[in-house]
Amino acid sequence: MAFSPALFAYRLATRALEPLAPRLLDGRVNKGKEDPVRVDERLGLASLARPKGPLVWIHGVSVGEALSILPLAERIRKDRPDVTVLVTTGTLTSAEVLAPRLPQGVIHQFAPVDGPQAVAAFLDHWQPQLGVFVESELWPNLICAAQQRRIPLALVSARITTKTYEGWQKAPGMARTLMAAFSHVWPQDDEGAERLTQMGARVEGQVNLKLSGEPLPYDRAEFSRLSGLIADRPVIVLASTHEHEEQALAAALRGLAPQLLLIVVPRHPERAPDIAQSLQQDGWKMTRRSVGGDIDHNVDLYLADTLGELGLFMRLADVVVMGGSFAPALGGGTVGGHNPLEPARLGKPAFCGPDAANWRQVNRLLKQAGGLVSVLAPDQLADHIRPLLDNPDAARAMGEKARRAANEAAAGLDRLWAALQTHLPPPPKPERRHPR
Repeated sequence: MAFSPALFAYRLATRALEPLAPRLLDGRVNKGKEDPVRVDERLGLASLARPKGPLVWIHGVSVGEALSILPLAERIRKDRPDVTVLVTTGTLTSAEVLAPRLPQGVIHQFAPVDGPQAVAAFLDHWQPQLGVFVESELWPNLICAAQQRRIPLALVSARITTKTYEGWQKAPGMARTLMAAFSHVWPQDDEGAERLTQMGARVEGQVNLKLSGEPLPYDRAEFSRLSGLIADRPVIVLASTHEHEEQALAAALRGLAPQLLLIVVPRHPERAPDIAQSLQQDGWKMTRRSVGGDIDHNVDLYLADTLGELGLFMRLADVVVMGGSFAPALGGGTVGGHNPLEPARLGKPAFCGPDAANWRQVNRLLKQAGGLVSVLAPDQLADHIRPLLDNPDAARAMGEKARRAANEAAAGLDRLWAALQTHLPPPPKPERRHPR
């Protein structure tokens, strides 16, 4: 490993500060930001035994990164059921969202803090045959310790924002040293490839894991029950909405069709009391799912303030409007949008606002295919959505275009998996059965 003064200073500082980690973590527990039962995992102390056999470790941090891990984890388990997959994330919300979605044979642990002792304890326990870092998580101690143990590393679906890139430009030697630790670097797009190359990476391909994956899961029995309650009412789902969007979008779509039902799925369900108050003040006849509210003919807005049920509500939709994309049009800050492939994989026509910075490539692909429409402000939605509600065949055709585009976009995972599996031992040979 090449010497980097910045990296040397970072490692010295983290070694000196690591004794403070337990106290800092206790403070986060008190604030509800860490799991009190599993907080020791953040110190590298595993809460589970390591299964026998080969193990692939996949690391992400936030909810978005954690969800993009799933397609790769599912592929590994499908093709190599003898391989255990360890997924690490850094946030409590990501763990809660992942828990019901992890396939059998996939273990979740909280990622260790980037201190030398925590990292060493983590790697000594799990001893992965391969480490996969998703998006832009570059923790120096974790990377260096893995390299010293000769664990092959891959940086995949890498996304380097302008701010992140400019930050690494201040420590170019450190960036080059860390990039050299990766056997495989697969950015999401050309822009990421260029930035990573400037940082010293050897880019060998491109993949966006958010383009891969299966449709969102759902409860079949609950889908049948809610479908019966909705009957033939037209349904618009406002998905992953943020502050101010609920009121503005609901107002823009009001009266769009007879007996229209709006289902609002906020990105952060803890905002539900405030959302409910503002919508009730606007005169909506609404109910909340989290407190047992149900859909009937008196309800014209259903606030689905629960986690992990977006797949259920998108399947009920005739049209989906993606939240997190209208904030600038409403005087708010940039959010960057949310994943338009979620409705596309279900064959649902979708709409979004002008703020889609985090999904620029995906939005472009779906818009070119005719499965997604973006508008500048909520008040432009009605003119686009009304014809789809009036003509269900047109809505289905738009949704099918989205579905085909989503399927084509998933091919990058095949190429990535072909590269990664070269680091794994060959699968066990099936036992021969001797004739009696």
